[in-house]
Amino acid sequence: MTRVVNAQLTDEERSLEQHLRPQTLSEYIGQARMKDSLRICIEAAKQRREPLDHAIFYGPPGLGKTTIAHIIAREMGGTFCATSGLVLTHAGDLAAILTNLQEHDVLFIDEIHRLPAAVEEALYPAMEDFQLDLVVGQGPAARTVKLDLPRFTLVGATTKAGSLTSPLRDRFGLVHRLEFYSPAELEVIVMRSARLLGIPIDQEGAAEIACRARGTPRIVNRLIKRVRDYAQVKAQGEITRAVAQEALAWLGVDAAGFDEMDRHILLTIIDKFGGGPVGVESLAAAVQEDRSTLEDVHEPYLIQAGFLDRTGRGRQVTKAALDHFKRPSSLLY
Repeated sequence: MTRVVNAQLTDEERSLEQHLRPQTLSEYIGQARMKDSLRICIEAAKQRREPLDHAIFYGPPGLGKTTIAHIIAREMGGTFCATSGLVLTHAGDLAAILTNLQEHDVLFIDEIHRLPAAVEEALYPAMEDFQLDLVVGQGPAARTVKLDLPRFTLVGATTKAGSLTSPLRDRFGLVHRLEFYSPAELEVIVMRSARLLGIPIDQEGAAEIACRARGTPRIVNRLIKRVRDYAQVKAQGEITRAVAQEALAWLGVDAAGFDEMDRHILLTIIDKFGGGPVGVESLAAAVQEDRSTLEDVHEPYLIQAGFLDRTGRGRQVTKAALDHFKRPSSLLY
């Protein structure tokens, strides 16, 4: 059973996303070190008949943080309850959710670094002592009431681990960073998703999609659905390497996995700022994008793939970026 708080997906989107999501740790592909740690901790908690310790997962978006929370709830035999740090504006919002939890339930808070200070402070006793402090009444008649809570597991997810306060971060017993996936791991995900969706695809077609997915499972699943649409209309429904290449070109995804904004960012640094370095504020203004979107969505992959460097003076393209766009390497000197 899954209970979702403040969900924004449509029923159809949620159904398809749930269909593609791995249901167990054995089905979950990649993140081997994190899986091994979780497997041991979950088994130990089940043997002691205790809830799993509170866990937090951080890393770029689309790497499977929500999926892991679902798996933890299923493995521990509890209900999955999800919300976001953006929508918990008052301690009362948190209290409404916590008082409806049952033993061994999993409360998943996405973007947990966005919790307001008052909500975060109310969360501390709930995490440590499974108690909730509520203020009843106003003025001189106000009093504090302690409510006992069931022993639940809090799972937090964030794309900005550095924005977490130390008191909150220190209350998590399990802390894991999710890394970008290798092309080989993404290829396995492509084949699995294609099988679940009933899409005919060969190994070369899967490899082509995987190598352009920016190391991110969420992008893999988005691409395969769009390539499926193209193949259905243009290629009798079967995805081969040639069909995948044509479909990805139609989508504007190049051989390095860059979309239109990625190319715009790199070419702006090359053409407008001479290859860099350029400050992030100047770059954000030049590409007309929000700074946080640059730092959280676009830059992690560009840096990890070796196309962009963060230096003390700003952002600078690498030789790999110049080679990709066929620009002279002399721009670096």
